[in-house]
Amino acid sequence: MDFLTVNHSSFLIVMSCVVALVAGFTGLSLTRDLSDKPMLQKKASIALGAIALGGGIWAMHFVAMLGLKLPILFYYDAAITLVSALSAILIVGAALILLHFADRTPFIISLSGVIVGIGILVMHYIGMAGLELCRAVYTTSGVIYSSLVAVALCILAFWIAYGKRTNRNIVLGTICFAIAVCSVHFLAVAETNFVQEPNVAEFGPAMSNETLALGVIFFSFIIFGACLWVSVTYLVPPSTEDPVPVDPSEKPEPIAELQIPCESDGTKVFVRARDVLLVRADGHYTQIYTEHDRLFCVWSITVASKRLLPRDFLQTHRSYLVNPIRVSRFERTKDKGRCLFDGVDLPPVPVSRSKLKAVQDALASQPGVVRA
Repeated sequence: MDFLTVNHSSFLIVMSCVVALVAGFTGLSLTRDLSDKPMLQKKASIALGAIALGGGIWAMHFVAMLGLKLPILFYYDAAITLVSALSAILIVGAALILLHFADRTPFIISLSGVIVGIGILVMHYIGMAGLELCRAVYTTSGVIYSSLVAVALCILAFWIAYGKRTNRNIVLGTICFAIAVCSVHFLAVAETNFVQEPNVAEFGPAMSNETLALGVIFFSFIIFGACLWVSVTYLVPPSTEDPVPVDPSEKPEPIAELQIPCESDGTKVFVRARDVLLVRADGHYTQIYTEHDRLFCVWSITVASKRLLPRDFLQTHRSYLVNPIRVSRFERTKDKGRCLFDGVDLPPVPVSRSKLKAVQDALASQPGVVRA
């Protein structure tokens, strides 16, 4: 078997690494601060993050392949090339769904890293299978080394980026992700030989390097544009929820005098705010919980927030408000929290990740609140 002489373009090797870095930064940035976002926005951000990360893996691979120089003319099967891109996006998407819709335990973070590492390997070897007029011949050591590096570095990248969602960790996770993607490609290619293959088994139409270059350049521009878009958010200081403006013509009512309109068995009743333990969103309305009753209220959670937050209620979650003086216990485990009430049969009130510190600090000043 006569192996072909292989050379590489140094410029395109560097550009492929830049693409991997930009894709990693874009994907990990798109998926930050999703805990308090509406479900539709959360799903859209995860989908865009999967496209950025999975598409970045694909773009990095083929930018590097455009720099591959062989002494023969060769083409790519367009259908197989497209399948390789879709495979990377779908597999990375599965990992992001696990991270954002399941409990983010150490096992889930590690499993997500393994899945993304497998996605890089699947994309690489499917992409290499799309070569026409030449064939890749792999070595066992090349496959093993590239597989171990891919999985190990992806686990490390996700542990860093998702262990604590800070800007610094996202940058460090981006570097680990880019190293994982580049290492898989270059370790595998370094141990790969190429032989001429006169017979072409066409799965889809043939695509030249020039046509592939146009597609890769177009997709890379999209990734770079998305990177610029998410980069702007790092220049804006983290926003805290501004208090809802109150009409100056309305005299603020002390919390003890505020009456909340509710309904019970078809009868309209008014409940004093100080007697309310928690408020829970119920579609366009809310449920008001007192020590003995659960009442229907025509206020939406937005209106309830407007009336109660200026009067020292706490918003623990986009769907929950609590009266801090009635909270008897606050529990926190890593990135989750909950508020409990003594002497009443109420479910614990969840505290979202973005509100953990604010709720914890507010409850720390309340007498009688026990923190676990």
